[in-house]
Amino acid sequence: MKKLENKVAVITGASKGIGAGIAKHLAAAGASVVVNYASAKGGADAVVAEIVSKGGKAIAVQANVSNEADVTRLFDETKKAFGAVDILVNNAGVYKFGAIEAITPEDFHNQFDINVLGLLLTTQGAVKNFNPNGGSIINIGSVVSSIAPVGSSIYTATKGAVDAITHVLAKELGGKKIRVNSINPGMVETEGTHTAGFIGSDFEAETTRTTPLGRIGQPDDIADVAVFLASDDSRWLTGDILLASGGVR
Repeated sequence: MKKLENKVAVITGASKGIGAGIAKHLAAAGASVVVNYASAKGGADAVVAEIVSKGGKAIAVQANVSNEADVTRLFDETKKAFGAVDILVNNAGVYKFGAIEAITPEDFHNQFDINVLGLLLTTQGAVKNFNPNGGSIINIGSVVSSIAPVGSSIYTATKGAVDAITHVLAKELGGKKIRVNSINPGMVETEGTHTAGFIGSDFEAETTRTTPLGRIGQPDDIADVAVFLASDDSRWLTGDILLASGGVR
């Protein structure tokens, strides 16, 4: 029997990058997967098609995680397709780096709305729909909350908030048998890091040089940790922040 057989998992921001990798790995481990996306329908449909082609179960559901009505619909669609939720992966996130002089209120609200408010709303929605036996919430933070890179004031603040929320909700939801942990990746090669110009840059070279394991991450590196946290293998872990950064801290 597969580790996540008969489990239902919702992964936000799963049309590409780390989220897509996690969706595929959870499905391969036996979970029925809901691939959430905000606007990239084509990417989400491709993730679902790949999962289904390999014998897995998946659907794509559009929802802006910072919109309460959208989040309600996300879990209504999940319940209709698969039933109660066992696993929530709060992966949806945005980032924009810039000097303090360049920060605008719009930058602040965009990043906090998705990275923090979105996480809270989807967690709220999941808790209402969780299996009575409990389950696992996996937040995707970032190593930036530890290393605090220059030019990342807003983004680092959002990921520091994710760390804090993880600790709080682990205590708050423990009585419901819901575990809450966070994976904090270092630099990972994704469509987003390519679009942002990080891949192939001096920043990537310096990151590789200062990473003890000598490379940047791949989505599979993070997805395997997510499978562990989603499964009973991690049954005694809650409130933990797992740095998945190749040793960067």
